[in-house]
Amino acid sequence: MPTDFALVIFIVLVGMVAALYSSVGHGGASGYLAIMALFGVSALFMRPSALILNILVSTLATIAFAKAGQFRWRLLWPFIVTSIPFAFWGGTFTIDELAFKIAVAFTLLLAAARLFMPQHARANKPIAILDALACGAAIGFLSGLVGVGGGIFLTPLLILCAWATPREAAAVSAPFILLNSLAALGGIMSQGAQFPSWLWWACAAALVGGWFGSKWSASSTSQTKLRILLGVVLLIAAVKFVAV
Repeated sequence: MPTDFALVIFIVLVGMVAALYSSVGHGGASGYLAIMALFGVSALFMRPSALILNILVSTLATIAFAKAGQFRWRLLWPFIVTSIPFAFWGGTFTIDELAFKIAVAFTLLLAAARLFMPQHARANKPIAILDALACGAAIGFLSGLVGVGGGIFLTPLLILCAWATPREAAAVSAPFILLNSLAALGGIMSQGAQFPSWLWWACAAALVGGWFGSKWSASSTSQTKLRILLGVVLLIAAVKFVAV
C-alpha cells in the first residue's frame, strides 16, 4: 500500500465487496483476498485480515437473515459439528507463500464459479447427514488454511444437492461463515498473527458496506450484473495471484 491514494481506493473496494457479499449472506473473505492480491498486500497479513473483516460482515448478515425469519437450524448443524474444529485446525497451519498463493487462487476460482451459478434451483431433498459431516470437515479445514469462512463452498453445495433454495442457502451460510471464521482466526492467533496498520479503516468500511448489503438482502432486487462483474474481478485476481 505505497500511497495514500492507493489506500483510499483499497478501503472503498473493501466496502463495496462487503456490501455485495453480505447481500447474499456471505462475509466477503474471498473478495478481500482478491483485493489484497491486486494491491500486493503481504501474504503474512492476508489470512487474519480477511477473517476479521469476514467476522464483522457475516455477523451483520446473520442478524439480517435471522430478523427476516429465514434462518434454518436444521440446515446448519450437520455442517458446523465438524467444520468448526477443522477450521481451527486449518488455521494452525503455516504454508509457504507459493502454496498459499495456489490455494487462494483455487479458492478465488471457486468463488467466481459460485457467482456465475444460476440462482433458480429448488430444494427437494433432505440433507444426508453423513455427507454433510464429511463436507463440513473438508470445508472447515480448507477455510482455515486459506482464510475464508467457507460460504463459497457451502452455498453451491446446498443448491447443487437440492438441499436448500438459494435464499435458504444464503441464510444458513451467514452463521456458518461467522462460526468458521472465528474458529479459523483462533487457530491462526494460537500460532501468532500480525495485523496491518490499515486494518481498522478496512473494518470501518466493511461495517458500513455490510450494513447496507444486509439491508439490501431483505429485498429481491436482481444482483445478476454485479455478481458477474465481481466474478470477473475474482478471475483476474486468481490469475494475478499465481503469476506474481
